[in-house]
Amino acid sequence: MADTASIMKLREQTGAGILECRNALDEVKGDFEKALEIIKKKGIAKAAKKEQRVTAEGRIGTYIHTNGKLGVMVELNCETDFVAKNEVFQQLLKDICMQVAATKPLAVKREDIPGHLVEEQKKIFNEEAKGKPAHILEKITSGKMDSFYKEKCLMEQPFIKDNTQTIQDLLVANIAKIGENIKVNRFVRFEVGEC
Repeated sequence: MADTASIMKLREQTGAGILECRNALDEVKGDFEKALEIIKKKGIAKAAKKEQRVTAEGRIGTYIHTNGKLGVMVELNCETDFVAKNEVFQQLLKDICMQVAATKPLAVKREDIPGHLVEEQKKIFNEEAKGKPAHILEKITSGKMDSFYKEKCLMEQPFIKDNTQTIQDLLVANIAKIGENIKVNRFVRFEVGEC
């Protein structure tokens, strides 16, 4: 039988219901880490079910660095205006603004990076690996492109407050917690002296 403190801690970290937390802890005989994994997997499944829902509401968040030389705007969408006013949603928006300010992503996801930049990057990586056999060259380029995407695509970046999860993981956890589909629609980052 799971103790109340563990149930509440699991609920606080995941946003899952009390019964769901208790059942997960009972299933793994009180092992908190294993219960956390179970809840996360269920959250991913819940998020996947909500993925096709329309996100026509939301908020625009901003961040201006203390020196006044860096600014960010992010549009975070959800399904209802009620959720857009929610504290959890607002905190997520702030965290994503900070992420964009700190990491300089080029796009929300891979598909959003302009094709000419992707091709340019591939050429650079191919040149670096020149002279290798074709099958190895392809693996090297593919691996370096994955690293490029993890650095330049917001959704694939490690979260600055917890590098064990990506921004996509953070979004999925918040979708499970809030119970609505949430999407980062777009962002813009301004820095004095950059074009």
